[in-house]
Amino acid sequence: MSTDVAVVGAGVIGLAVAWRAVSAGHRVTVFDPLPARGGASWVAGGMLAPVAEAWPGEEAALALGEESLRRWPAFARELRAQGFDCGLSAQGTIVAAFDRADADQLGVLARYLDGIGRSATLVTGRELRRTEPGLGSVRSGLLVPGDVFVDNRRLLESLLLAARVRGAEFVAEAVVELTADRVVTASGARRFDAVVLCAGAHSGTLHPELASVVRPVKGEILRLRSRRGTLPPPRHTIRAVVESRPVYLVPRDDGSLVLGATQYEAGFDTGVRARGVRELLEGAERVFPSITEYELIETRAGLRAGSDDNVPYLGLLSDGVYAATGHHRNGLLLAPITSDAVLAWLSDTPAPPGTEKARPDRNTSEERADAGVRQR
Repeated sequence: MSTDVAVVGAGVIGLAVAWRAVSAGHRVTVFDPLPARGGASWVAGGMLAPVAEAWPGEEAALALGEESLRRWPAFARELRAQGFDCGLSAQGTIVAAFDRADADQLGVLARYLDGIGRSATLVTGRELRRTEPGLGSVRSGLLVPGDVFVDNRRLLESLLLAARVRGAEFVAEAVVELTADRVVTASGARRFDAVVLCAGAHSGTLHPELASVVRPVKGEILRLRSRRGTLPPPRHTIRAVVESRPVYLVPRDDGSLVLGATQYEAGFDTGVRARGVRELLEGAERVFPSITEYELIETRAGLRAGSDDNVPYLGLLSDGVYAATGHHRNGLLLAPITSDAVLAWLSDTPAPPGTEKARPDRNTSEERADAGVRQR
């Protein structure tokens, strides 16, 4: 049955939902002043890494991420069948530790992953350098072959074009108010059969039930490009911990490299700090020394949609609005399962496994107060 669906927000989640919904025969209208380019998805590294992101106590996030990763190949094939490429890579992830303390932390992760039966191999620094010769004096590493990456900007542009080709309407206006059947912008109100809130870090400003549970978490990225005479970027995603600070390096087909991993609470500020740039470059240099000769081509900050437990909010809010937000570091990873969940809601069929742990009402305010906000 075709329905009139409003999608509020056009980052990777909103665009994936819009594309899948319009492809399924629904009439879709997307509201966003700057579709594809205005949110955290445009600034992301593109890692699809549920295992490398895993940590004791976050089993629900791991299960949801792994289920979505299993859906990624079909998601990418469907895009390619329509003539669009998302730059999905088959290369795995390397997690590197720089000193003894970092290696100890990596050992905790390795033992945890082994205990829950996940594929990851702990190796020495020498073995790691045989896999990626450009690495510096890292102490040890973890090889995670199943955690891959995608070109986030190519994906966003593909989803935007694919949704438009299928017939989705895009309204370049900010939403000021919404209900289960109405979306209001400065131009007025429009009625819909269903409203899906995918506004990322701004979701809490649009719905009172999300105001205290979805918060902006700032992250900075640098983009660099290899130059003549320098080593090319690594083939794998490199995730590292350098003196307790995380850093990641994600290669691109054009010889560029995305460098990131700063994370802190700063409200809705998107300015890039000089300190953040310095920390990223210092950490990356110790892991991949050749990066000091690369050309710095971009600095930017984005706002992830943080949740209390690093699990998104997926499902009906009490007034009938559908929530698809709070994906934190994993919006790109969780795009397939989130869009599948929305299609299930619209057709009144069972949602994908794992999404039951992401229902918006999973924690009462008292439970959240007792647990506190987890910020690993």
